[in-house]
Amino acid sequence: MDARQDILDRIPMDQLAAQVGADEQTTRAAAEQLIPALVGGLQANAQDEAGAQSLFDALGDHQGGTPALDQVDTQEGQQIVSHVFGANQDEVVNRLGGMDGGAGGDILKKLLPILAPIVLSYISGKVLGGGQAGGQATGQAAPTQDAGAGGLGDILGSILGGMGGGQGAQGGLPGGLGDILGGILGGGRR
Repeated sequence: MDARQDILDRIPMDQLAAQVGADEQTTRAAAEQLIPALVGGLQANAQDEAGAQSLFDALGDHQGGTPALDQVDTQEGQQIVSHVFGANQDEVVNRLGGMDGGAGGDILKKLLPILAPIVLSYISGKVLGGGQAGGQATGQAAPTQDAGAGGLGDILGSILGGMGGGQGAQGGLPGGLGDILGGILGGGRR
């Protein structure tokens, strides 16, 4: 099972749809777009030491399994989204919403702060263990704080690769998402 599907399977789509005021099919399609965008944004941030350290710290705060939807702190989720995409959040949403088959920008904006903590919790399970996401991605040892950009970037790349894109930089994201994020985020934010 790919990582995107694994994350989606952890979310009660009927509840998520009700929370954002959309039907389940539209909500699922939007979530399918946002999950790789969030992982790709995190990977862009992990390309340098400071960004990798910041992400490592955030992953430590999101251990313990996928939070229930009613437990997701959307204010914290918005902080994560702001950190991942910075001032480019609206552009990411607009471009994703404008892709062929893309969900509308309104639902994407509503979903981002809900999905961000869920995605971080999933990645935390992959990077730090803790059982909720089945241990390490690709069988790698969990990186330590001083593992730097390579360790986290490699794990995030393998998670993205499991979503149908290639490993490595944002260019491996599925459906043209790599071009969008690469053009908007450049080398990533810290």
